[in-house]
Amino acid sequence: KGLSRAEQLIIVLYYYEEMTMKEIGATLDLSESRVSQMHSSIIARMKAQMNTRRKEFAIGK
Repeated sequence: KGLSRAEQLIIVLYYYEEMTMKEIGATLDLSESRVSQMHSSIIARMKAQMNTRRKEFAIGK
């Protein structure tokens, strides 16, 4: 499953716009804590998906 719109925004704002969790929370009307929780969940899901699809990405072996 892909990322929701809010999840995509969190990734873009954090990594590309270099906003803090607090700034992202203010932008999306979420608490800093909630943004942090969502970020951790997003990264864990992305890592799991990449591990599952490792051969497609030709990573590792």
